[in-house]
Amino acid sequence: MKKTLSLLVICLLALSLAACGSKNANNGGNSGTNAGSNAGSNAGTKTSFKAGMVTDSGTIDDKSFNQGTWEGLERAKKELGISDKYLKPSGTTEADYLKEIGNLYDAGYKLIVVPGFKFETAIYAAQDKYKDAHFVLIDGSPHSATDQTPKLADNTVSIYFAEHESGFIAGVATAVQLKEGEAGFIGGMEIPPVQKYNWGFQQGVKYANDNLGTKITIKKENVVYQGSFDNSAAGGQLAAQMFDRGVNVIFAAAGGVGVGAINEAKTRVQAGKPVWIIGVDGDQYKDGVYSGDKSVILTSAMKKVSEASFDMAKALQENNFPGGQTLTLDISNDGVGIPETNPNLADETVTKVNEVIAKLKSGEVKVAAEKGDLIK
Repeated sequence: MKKTLSLLVICLLALSLAACGSKNANNGGNSGTNAGSNAGSNAGTKTSFKAGMVTDSGTIDDKSFNQGTWEGLERAKKELGISDKYLKPSGTTEADYLKEIGNLYDAGYKLIVVPGFKFETAIYAAQDKYKDAHFVLIDGSPHSATDQTPKLADNTVSIYFAEHESGFIAGVATAVQLKEGEAGFIGGMEIPPVQKYNWGFQQGVKYANDNLGTKITIKKENVVYQGSFDNSAAGGQLAAQMFDRGVNVIFAAAGGVGVGAINEAKTRVQAGKPVWIIGVDGDQYKDGVYSGDKSVILTSAMKKVSEASFDMAKALQENNFPGGQTLTLDISNDGVGIPETNPNLADETVTKVNEVIAKLKSGEVKVAAEKGDLIK
């Protein structure tokens, strides 16, 4: 049975075994204890196990999805006392992924986390082949090569994020901070998570224009999907073309392609051009630093991938692994958003953004996960 749970609920499930008086979260239990600090204080008394990751076409330092997944396991290693390891496949076929999943399993890694839809058919096969292992598939659902119908076994968890909400918040922040100008979007592959970032960002800009007195435009030619997540040079070229057309801020939801856009922005800023980049997935502020602590990253549209992989490791350690379930992490449980600290955003901007976030959480403002009448 497919269920939708929040990241907060998962944390509460884990905490319920470690703190007296808490009921199971599915039965309405509640707790305000910090999951990370609780895990750290009890790491020495908890059972250790091996948690592994197989990367997609990127690397664990891709400043994006792979890196976030790996950082969650590294945090689990530090705070929970587990062992971790990642393997990078030689290719991107189902056979390539299954080979590395099998290598991790044979080496005793019984929690295996994989990032992205490319793993859907591989996990479909692996969850039945390795029944005593536990699998976490982020941004995807297991299915066969011939049937797209999702099939989650009891040893597999599927995790999704509300990227459109994260993009919306970043769009509002961008418009409120810059007030006027032209924005662009560079996506990696044209897949649902990246598309939702784009659509949410455009809705956020429009919301600010309609309600907060801003004048940010987005032209059709400045909304582009490069087609990969690892072509940094192409990202730099696309960013250069947009900047030359008068764009002064680009939302780059493109992994390594986005790194190229960030580097191009650094070059422009050092030459005296006032341009900005919106980061993605994690807080990319440090990646945009070009002088001292100055960065070209205005803010970042985040989905808390590292917290997701960490909490799945903790849930398994606490015997609360939510196998067979699909988890959706959104603004209601702070699974998406922008960084808590945004050095390039004025206090006034942060205040207005927080007001919009409150409206999102209350349901007063809603963000569509579909294209609608947007540019692209």
